[in-house]
Amino acid sequence: MSEPKSPTPTPAGDTYKGWLFKWTNYIKGYQRRWFVLSNGLLSYYRTQAEMGHTCRGTINLATANIAVEDSCNFVISNGGAQTYHLKASSEVERQRWITALELAKAKAVHNQAESDDSGDECPTSPPTSGQGGGARNSNSEVQSTLRTLGSKVEDLSTCNDLIAKHGSALQRSLSELEGVRLGGDTEGKIRQVTERATLFRITSNAMINACRDFLALAQAHSKRWQKALSSERDQRIRLEETLEQLAKQHNHLERAFRGATVLPSSQSNPALDSKSSGSAKGDASDEDDENEFFDAMEDPAEFITVPADPKYHRRSGSNASGFSTETGMDDQSLCDEQSLGSNPESPQSLEVEPVRKRRTKIPDKPNYSLNLWSIMKNCIGKELSKIPMPVNFNEPISMLQRLSEDLEYYELLDKGAKCQSSLEQLCYVAAFTVSSYSTTVHRTGKPFNPLLGETYELDRLRECGYRSLCEQVSHHPPAAAHHAISERGWTLRQEISLASKFRGKYLSIMPLGTIHCIFDKSNNHYSWKKVTTTVHNIIVGKLWIDQSGEIDVVNHRTGDRCHLKFAPYSYFSRDVARKVTGVVTDKDGKAHYVLSGTWDEKIEFSRVMQSNKGENGTEGKQKTVYQTLKAKELWRKNPLPEGAETMYYFSSLALTLNEPEEGVAPTDSRRRPDQQLMEAGRWDEANAEKQRLEEKQRSVRREREREAQRAAGPPVEAPEGAEEAEEAGSHQDNYQALWFERVSNHITGESVHVYKGGYWEAKDHGNWDMCPEIY
Repeated sequence: MSEPKSPTPTPAGDTYKGWLFKWTNYIKGYQRRWFVLSNGLLSYYRTQAEMGHTCRGTINLATANIAVEDSCNFVISNGGAQTYHLKASSEVERQRWITALELAKAKAVHNQAESDDSGDECPTSPPTSGQGGGARNSNSEVQSTLRTLGSKVEDLSTCNDLIAKHGSALQRSLSELEGVRLGGDTEGKIRQVTERATLFRITSNAMINACRDFLALAQAHSKRWQKALSSERDQRIRLEETLEQLAKQHNHLERAFRGATVLPSSQSNPALDSKSSGSAKGDASDEDDENEFFDAMEDPAEFITVPADPKYHRRSGSNASGFSTETGMDDQSLCDEQSLGSNPESPQSLEVEPVRKRRTKIPDKPNYSLNLWSIMKNCIGKELSKIPMPVNFNEPISMLQRLSEDLEYYELLDKGAKCQSSLEQLCYVAAFTVSSYSTTVHRTGKPFNPLLGETYELDRLRECGYRSLCEQVSHHPPAAAHHAISERGWTLRQEISLASKFRGKYLSIMPLGTIHCIFDKSNNHYSWKKVTTTVHNIIVGKLWIDQSGEIDVVNHRTGDRCHLKFAPYSYFSRDVARKVTGVVTDKDGKAHYVLSGTWDEKIEFSRVMQSNKGENGTEGKQKTVYQTLKAKELWRKNPLPEGAETMYYFSSLALTLNEPEEGVAPTDSRRRPDQQLMEAGRWDEANAEKQRLEEKQRSVRREREREAQRAAGPPVEAPEGAEEAEEAGSHQDNYQALWFERVSNHITGESVHVYKGGYWEAKDHGNWDMCPEIY
């Protein structure tokens, strides 16, 4: 879902509209709603189209209380009957809403006071527009209230005089009447009236004295309240003026920066251009960093980030602290990023022959219904690879192709290869590890289990500068080896084995194995492992996927480390879903960068200028407070192609993975018949073909085991449980991978499969005689 645009007020300034996220319940969490602020009333609708006929709720701001919870959240309540928990998409948008709501509330209170006191002659100045309109409006309200109170005090004083005057006259008249001698009954009644008149005067005097004391106390306190209100109003005006000034400066600097960097090449010296552009970028980034306060990131559980002191932004090049050196590296890396697409050696600039046009669409997914629970209810606790699954729950690509999808955001490694700083390079590698999960957010289909010896090549040498090869090197447990190399100076290799358990309500998939990335220029060697993938709502409900766990990306040459945490989703958490946080530290444990974002949308990084231990958190753990510069975007997910919901939610790269190509090996996943039949929508034929291939693989395996036994001599009596061991340990069946060989990794100590070469040479010569027949 794309970010909603910030709401903008109408030209009249009386109405404010825009999207906000409203808390609904612990099941659905925050839901996006369309809010309209008009005439002191805040109303919301599910969509803009509902404004004409269906209002979901309205709250009167005249009696409402507005409270701010954190950088993006705020609450509006009218005393318990109605409470709205709202979230804006950013802190700036939240501040705009708060300002609009406060002004609307003040105006509503003022209008209500005018309506209640319509008989009083208390002229008020009309509200004015502009920056000081709210302040003048509040000032006129205070003056009007004071004039009203003064008028009421004069009325009470007049009433006091009148009561005293008429009370005295009444008492005199009664005294004169008492002197007149009348009958006994008349005298008794007169005496009773006199007593009552006296009591009335005493009570009236007591009431008047109490009113006078109350008014005196109110006037004494109103001065202090008026002073506090004036101070708060002045502070709010200063903050609004500062915000507007910073926004203008930010826009001005962006325009100046763009104008300064776009210069004719014929009017400049390349050496001078690189130096001047570097300084210009440094100045622009320094000024932008001062605006960090208004673009704060959400605080992760382990640490808190706050804007750095502005003094860090203006350090000179001779500063001995070392910050200026790292800032220079940032500027250099930015130059490298901008020049990446214009590199004369890059494939984009070589137009000797046109690049192959890849397909952008596959046949729509058929609407076949099948009860997953009926198939899996007897498989609880078993390995996923041992469950016979029909293609109805698959997607038309193999696990080898899913593994190749990790390279969708290869540009991150290209940029990392051009970094001068190993710490900044580590940020790009960490973003690359997160980006590999972005394709899984809607992909609930299970990829095909590759057959033993199956391969998959992804040759993007002309388009993107890299090519990769995967091979299924083990069947039980399933394990695939992957090797990718780029002309931009990096190599990626991994061997991934899946361990999975079906627990009834959910399915857990635990990738085993280590991923390695080596950069040629710096010889930096990074390694990390994958987190756990969980598929929820297996029994009932809509399937959804979550990633959870922790990843340590380690630079084995320098000792630098990036600790990433994938927060598991919880119905009872108000935190952003699919959140990822991380800290980049050097070998001494000093933090240099903070990463934050989500694994399905984007990752940003901020330079740490200072860190210190803060107060204990809710769980008694001490949080670290990092003072950071403005966050910069490292990675953002590419939008899905049009109609992706009917094409298994494939990305643009995934749509091309199963496209037939000439010259690939006979064992390539593109040649797998059941997979091609499923993509074409012929699922019944695909299920029959899948059973044929699996039975053929079992026959080949049994024949290979018999040959191994004949070579080893007479059989030994099988111990108890040998059949189970045979099923679980078929990776010990003397199978030799064709393009990979097993070696011991000198860094992790693991025995892994590493590419031994020969595949691309065999492709160039069209010699596939060594490939087994698996289809």
